[in-house]
Amino acid sequence: MIKIIKLTLEHVPFAIAAHLVETEVGPILLETGPHSTLPVLQEGLRKHGYKLEDIKHVFLTHIHLDHAGAAWAFAEKGATVYMHPFGEKHMADPSKLIASAKMIYKDKMDMLWGKLKPIPATQIVTVSHGQKFNIGGVEIVCWNTPGHAVHHCSFQIGKSLIAGDVAGVKIGDKGMVVAPCPPPDINIEHWMNSIDLLETLDLDTLYIAHFGKITSVINQLTALRAILWDWANWMLPYYQDKTPPAEVIPKFAAYVNQQLVNSGVSKADMIIYEASNPSNMAVFGILRYWKKKLEK
Repeated sequence: MIKIIKLTLEHVPFAIAAHLVETEVGPILLETGPHSTLPVLQEGLRKHGYKLEDIKHVFLTHIHLDHAGAAWAFAEKGATVYMHPFGEKHMADPSKLIASAKMIYKDKMDMLWGKLKPIPATQIVTVSHGQKFNIGGVEIVCWNTPGHAVHHCSFQIGKSLIAGDVAGVKIGDKGMVVAPCPPPDINIEHWMNSIDLLETLDLDTLYIAHFGKITSVINQLTALRAILWDWANWMLPYYQDKTPPAEVIPKFAAYVNQQLVNSGVSKADMIIYEASNPSNMAVFGILRYWKKKLEK
């Protein structure tokens, strides 16, 4: 059974999830959340009867700080960390990752993400498409699922998929499906290919980081396809007109807010949506997508 550990983001509950799987040789953790939420993660582990040092295997869907920022803390206690090959050098030497994040988050860096330390290369295992791991009687199948990030992969356990961000964001049972689109490497065509792949897998459940358990798999993926192109096409004229991002951000935030209102999302859940999927990041990410696509 996959157990959800509820974390926080910008002190907003239910904004991000880590996933715990118990095996015959001890627990596996899939996603860690940022280092800033490590105390919440530790408390979640404690409620299931575990301490941080009990986790010997950590699987990361990708190396964005809201998913992988606390991985080093588990490595310090002896865990092996599994990730896409493109993430290896940045986890072994996170200096460029830190510098890039500081450019975006500036004085909020420490508050949002906490610390980021190197993971020894000897404790990193890179995964390949279709590769299978059997840990304590639990088989984990790795799938490359780019689009949200070039270093994104998903992990299948039985008919369930730890999908990271590739299957979108949805808050609450009746929430709207939205697309997490931060820079630097959103690629909608690659994302569509990843959705194609997910639709071919024998799945009955998606576990998404933002947030929770999705059993209407096809509905989730269909809605994600639609919103990706909706947002990209909404953004295209602003890219073509070279509108400064600072002018686009409030317009896009208002557009998305109205979509959420029209979908019946509560004001409380809107706060979680914004924490999980900030409007400014989507503007930067999608404008960069159009730039890379049209200026080749």
